[in-house]
Amino acid sequence: MSKAFTKETDQDDEDAGDQLAPAPAPEGKNYITRGGYERLRAELFHLMDEERPRIVEIVHWAAGNGDRSENGDYLYGKKRLREIDRRIRFLTRRLEIAEVVDPSVHHGGDQVFFGATVTYADTAGVETTVTILGVDEADNAQGQISWISPVARALLKSRVGDLVRLVVPGGVQELELLDVQYPAPA
Repeated sequence: MSKAFTKETDQDDEDAGDQLAPAPAPEGKNYITRGGYERLRAELFHLMDEERPRIVEIVHWAAGNGDRSENGDYLYGKKRLREIDRRIRFLTRRLEIAEVVDPSVHHGGDQVFFGATVTYADTAGVETTVTILGVDEADNAQGQISWISPVARALLKSRVGDLVRLVVPGGVQELELLDVQYPAPA
C-alpha cells in the first residue's frame, strides 16, 4: 500500500475543528440587499444609457479626423469603450445571479444572519462592529464585510453571548458576540 494513503498522525483529528469551512463558490449565490441591488442596477443603466453613448460619440468624431494610429481621442475612446463593455458584462452577470435578501425580517433577533450589524470583542477586549453584506456591496473602510469573509462565516448563526472560533494565520482566535442589530422593517 502506498504511503500517500496512510494517516501520518493522530493530530489530524484534533485540528479538524480548527479548519475553516470552504468558501462558497464565487459564481454560486450572490446574496445582496435591496439597496446594493439598486446601486448595481443604477450603475449598469448609467453605463449603458449615458456613459457608453457619450464615448461612442467621441470615438465616432475622432475616427472622422483621419489617421487613427496617432489620434489620442480615438485610442483612448476605444480603450474606454472596452472597459465600459467589460464592466457592463460583469454587472449583468452579477445581477442575473443576485438573490435579494431583506435583513429587516430578523429585526429584534439576537442571531447573526445576512445583513446583521454585529459587535464582537476579541481576546484582547477590542470591540469591533461590522455589517455583513453581499460581496458586491461590502466596503471594509465603512465597517462592512462580505458574507463569505472568514469573520462573517465565523459569526453567522451565532447568538449574542456566544464565543466563536476564528481561524487566522497565527492560529485560532475567540470572538465574543456582544450585540446584533438589524435595520427596522420599512
